[in-house]
Amino acid sequence: MNSRLSLPLLYDRVSRVMPEAEWLSHEDDVAAILELKRRRNAVILAHNYQTPEIFHGVADIVGDSLALARKAVDVEADIIVLAGVHFMAETAKLLNPSKRVLIPDMQAGCSLADSITPDDVALLRLAHPGVPIITYVNTSAAVKAASDICCTSGNAKKVVESLGVPKVLMIPDEYLAQNVARETDVEIIAWHGHCEVHELFNVQDVRDLREAHPGVIVLAHPECPPDVVAEADFAGSTAVMADYVGEKKPARVVLLTECSMSDNVAVHHPDVEFIRPCNLCPHMKRITLSNIRKALEEDRHEVTVDLALAVAARRAVERMLAV
Repeated sequence: MNSRLSLPLLYDRVSRVMPEAEWLSHEDDVAAILELKRRRNAVILAHNYQTPEIFHGVADIVGDSLALARKAVDVEADIIVLAGVHFMAETAKLLNPSKRVLIPDMQAGCSLADSITPDDVALLRLAHPGVPIITYVNTSAAVKAASDICCTSGNAKKVVESLGVPKVLMIPDEYLAQNVARETDVEIIAWHGHCEVHELFNVQDVRDLREAHPGVIVLAHPECPPDVVAEADFAGSTAVMADYVGEKKPARVVLLTECSMSDNVAVHHPDVEFIRPCNLCPHMKRITLSNIRKALEEDRHEVTVDLALAVAARRAVERMLAV
């Protein structure tokens, strides 16, 4: 079947958030990617922060970090292309060691992953002997390997309480750790890493949004500062925010997270008005249709994980998935 035959249907999905002229500029790449996926037995995993032409146009599996980690386990294709950042591609490789995992741009990193090293984890163990280390998935495989269990923003509280201990270390996102600490009796020791997108939001932003858009419901990502989360109406991972919009159907809503999230959720909810404060993730935006196409055409860039690290890192991720 000619991949171009499906292009009008694909545009129908994104027509509310993308002008037709913009979509037409993407059609050649979309058609080529659909054909390459079929020919090469490849799938594309796309994070919620990818732009609509990727998220709704070529992706096979979409979601937040937790959803992508869970669904990656069941992938049957020969090639996985990760439309996201490097730590996500590493996680996909950990869970699919026999498959080829590609990332369209090796420079698609993460400020949280850059904020901590395995040496830092070793020093934390010395400073807090016997205290379990819970590592956010926004970290390198090497840091995961030095940890006891992973978590995502969607399951952090559940992971903390699953360990049955009075005290844990939660690294590297300081704000996520502080926000979870408000919801549990477990003592949480935090690191000092921050997401460069979410740390930009502040309480005055929320108040200004409420003044400019009366009745707006404010949803905040738990990587935002705790005072921002306290000022919001609701906080949760990107998946939880999307579910909130679908279940509550607020007349007007703002998602305090990366820009493209609102576009991707708005596609499914034409009756909801989305207010869009725009904080872009420069790393997520390194992924484009053009470099996804080149990744499939030229097998670039393959993500590998050192075998010695992979065993320990996989154990930490699998412990999370078992919770």
